[in-house]
Amino acid sequence: MRFVSFSSGSCGNCYLLLGPTSGILIDAGVSIRRVKKELESLHLSLPEISAILVTHDHGDHIRSLGSFCKRVGVPVWTTPTLHEALLRHPFTREWIGPCRQNLEAGIWNPVTADFDVQYFVVPHDATQCLGFAIRCGEELFVLMTDMGHATEEALKWASQASTVVIESNYDVDMLLGGDYPQILKNRISHGIGHLSNDACAAAIGKFLHPGLRNLFLCHLSGNNNTPELAYESAREALAAAGAAPGSIHLRVLRRGVVSPLLTL
Repeated sequence: MRFVSFSSGSCGNCYLLLGPTSGILIDAGVSIRRVKKELESLHLSLPEISAILVTHDHGDHIRSLGSFCKRVGVPVWTTPTLHEALLRHPFTREWIGPCRQNLEAGIWNPVTADFDVQYFVVPHDATQCLGFAIRCGEELFVLMTDMGHATEEALKWASQASTVVIESNYDVDMLLGGDYPQILKNRISHGIGHLSNDACAAAIGKFLHPGLRNLFLCHLSGNNNTPELAYESAREALAAAGAAPGSIHLRVLRRGVVSPLLTL
């Protein structure tokens, strides 16, 4: 598998996972024009995208989903609950219908020739928010973002994965000492908002296992975190849990910045 992050954060979220013959776009919070440009710089093209997965219905994850449906026309896979929300959302309601494909709960859904997907629900203040376990051959890729706390189901999937993408949204001291209104601080930190660096580190200590090779930190706040703080928190968690230095590829997925095309 190969992976690229086009952007990760409230400015827009969009990732591409590539198998031998097909690719899955995870969320579409970045313009189709930008994705096309970045793909071309990697010697790839829009036809590489064979399916789209949607985590939830907040704008930074679906801002350009309607354009992808209109221009690319590939299946959009998510739950019936989320599809109903997308049919009402101004970003997607005109174009989502013909692309609709429902993920069934508790089974492997064959979304492309290369990839099977199971979803799990994570706590976030959206209509519904999903994490994904994505299987390609013997490899398991797990993504969990926008979650107020790490659930047992999320930890279970991560403890089996060779690659985990996990939210490390905010530094607690920066959030509490910052100028956000109290209602927003509460929304972020009270269990159905976002995962802090400390909570991410605690989750890493629970799911670390010998088969983990890649750990990518996603959805960092632009106001209440820094890449350096998130990276160091995760690095310390890996060390405390017994990971040998350099044994796991640890990377921060940046806001508004495309990552390299990473071989997993």
